[in-house]
Amino acid sequence: MRSLPQWFGIESALVEYADNTELMETYIITSEDLAFGFITLKQHNRYSAEIHVMAIKDGFHRQGAGRALVAYAEGILRAKGIEYLQVKTLGPSHPDKNYQMTRLFYEAIGFRPLEENLRIWDESNPCLILVKSLCA
Repeated sequence: MRSLPQWFGIESALVEYADNTELMETYIITSEDLAFGFITLKQHNRYSAEIHVMAIKDGFHRQGAGRALVAYAEGILRAKGIEYLQVKTLGPSHPDKNYQMTRLFYEAIGFRPLEENLRIWDESNPCLILVKSLCA
């Protein structure tokens, strides 16, 4: 995550995400024994889960790795009977271009914006909650 400061620039959040990868379900994507991305899942209850954090190293973007990680996670969650998957990201009221790409990525793989909330993180970091049904 440190190699992606445009997405992981808040030190306290970065440390929390790193700690949570050891406590939550985390899946790593590799190529020729090189780990270049991961996804960490948080199950909220018997019906819903969240992509707590996901990162793909620069140089591996736009090659299908993120799609593959999310699809893999969705398969695992469906097998558990999870019906809804959510992800939180920086909301559209913030002008950050990197997060605009992040939102477009999630929408392209079937997530839909539920709401932007200024109280989950803080007013300078508006939180957009996106959701996806995992039901067939």
